[in-house]
Amino acid sequence: MKIGYARVSTGLQNLDLQEDSLNKFGCEKIFTDHMSGTKSNRPELDTAIDFVRSGDTLVVW
Repeated sequence: MKIGYARVSTGLQNLDLQEDSLNKFGCEKIFTDHMSGTKSNRPELDTAIDFVRSGDTLVVW
């Protein structure tokens, strides 16, 4: 299974391009975060990593 992860920094940005690309690549589940790149804590990235199982691929846009 392909698992996707996308992030945007500001409220002015949106995830549409990233989510479209991840869907076209075949990601069956996509996790997203809305937070600054200066933050080291990314809750949805942590959730995605916990979700991935042996044989899965984590795809980051």
